[in-house]
Amino acid sequence: MLNIEIVSDIVCPWCFIGTRRLATAIAQVRTTHPDFVCRKVWRPFFLNPDTPPQGEPYLPFLIEKFGSRERVESIFAHVRNAGQAYALDYAFEKIQVRANTLQAHRLIAWAQADGDDATPLVEALFAAQFQQGRNVGDRGELLAIATACGYPAEAVRTFLAGDDKTAEVRALEREGRRLGINMVPTFILDGRRIIVGAEDPAVLAAGIREILGG
Repeated sequence: MLNIEIVSDIVCPWCFIGTRRLATAIAQVRTTHPDFVCRKVWRPFFLNPDTPPQGEPYLPFLIEKFGSRERVESIFAHVRNAGQAYALDYAFEKIQVRANTLQAHRLIAWAQADGDDATPLVEALFAAQFQQGRNVGDRGELLAIATACGYPAEAVRTFLAGDDKTAEVRALEREGRRLGINMVPTFILDGRRIIVGAEDPAVLAAGIREILGG
């Protein structure tokens, strides 16, 4: 089994596209390697590490960051166009809060602590952020998202109320930056091959085949 580590952040729109491009790449690999099996491991990254714990207004932050409303709308349009190929409809106009994603990363770490595949939860978090405009930094929203994915409500509520996995998430994020990861998504294939960015599925598939030996 090949491990695919995906370094990403829930508030990164290209990371959402990256999940779909990876899925397409895996399907491509299976056309030549029908028995190919992989395990996805989600690793944290803080796209905006200075975000206040409670979050802050979304659009004003982006306008300040990119210089104008016109520039922001141009970026939105570019992402929307890229997402259409993967049936991803972005609703940036619904997003009110620039979320702090520490709690979301904690939840993902908890979900995959026993080796379980947290991909459905990650997909649901991306959808909540970019298609439903929900605050993915809010514990109540995270509880609702996790329970909709089938996780026991009381277990999720208890976990989110505590501090478990916080140090682990922060340490993993620092480790990624020490490895030179400063752009997401970043894909680490079998701990040996690193592909940076939401690359074309063909590039990801070629990287996987390289690890598999052709």
